[in-house]
Amino acid sequence: MSAVRGTSLSPRAVARGAANSSALGVAARCGLAARGVLYVLIGLIALRIAFGEGGGQADRGGALAELSTQPMGSVLLWAVGLGLVGMALWRLSEAVFGAAGAGGRKPGKRLMSAARCVFYAFVAYSVLAFAAGESGSGSGSGDRQSKDVTARALELPGGQWIVGLVGAGIVVAGVWMAGRAALRKYRKHLELATMSRWERRFTDVTGVGGGVARGAVFAAVGVFVTRAALTYEPDEAKGLDDALRSFAETPAGPGLLVLVAAGMALFGLFSFASARWRRV
Repeated sequence: MSAVRGTSLSPRAVARGAANSSALGVAARCGLAARGVLYVLIGLIALRIAFGEGGGQADRGGALAELSTQPMGSVLLWAVGLGLVGMALWRLSEAVFGAAGAGGRKPGKRLMSAARCVFYAFVAYSVLAFAAGESGSGSGSGDRQSKDVTARALELPGGQWIVGLVGAGIVVAGVWMAGRAALRKYRKHLELATMSRWERRFTDVTGVGGGVARGAVFAAVGVFVTRAALTYEPDEAKGLDDALRSFAETPAGPGLLVLVAAGMALFGLFSFASARWRRV
């Protein structure tokens, strides 16, 4: 009887076990797969733009509009939205109980997981609202929304400083994302021992190429937000679609947009690989 008492679990341990349950693991993997769907579609739309074939908006709204035109589009939209709910719940569990792996309970990592939880909860809401047919939800222009939010922020006391700091923060985040991808930091989250050589190679190609492209796009968005603060012009701010299109306006021309767009699609494939092999 004493042995049984000695192995009894505390309420915190029980809660932690629940957080690590197979159900939450499935939710996390569904969330990663849902993220992959969005990034693949954004990348494909951006590729069509680069090759002069139109293609709509290369952002979340454009991806949802594209998904809705597919066979069983409504079902797919609901599946992506619910998958992103799973992603938000997974990040919430990391914020509360700590992430898997060494150092997962550090305050900095918990805070980052909390921020990701809020972000994915917002994205999940917008996707589910669009799936439910709510007008103006999910498929709205990200570029217009960026300009509107920037305009309201600039009207606040110290608005230029607020917008400038946010822009600089996005630039730093983009560089950080690209740097971690280039250094293959994602590997520490993967079950490498269970992967074949081809699977590891596939994950490295998609993880490095996709992560660097994603970081570059985030950094570009941050540059435009910072420019809006410096010039006090909200229209200088750009969302994902305009930021992607801006790569074609560089001296490298549309070829650079092709590379970045392909990278965004690669990040979607990397998300699928993470859904399969990431430790959650």
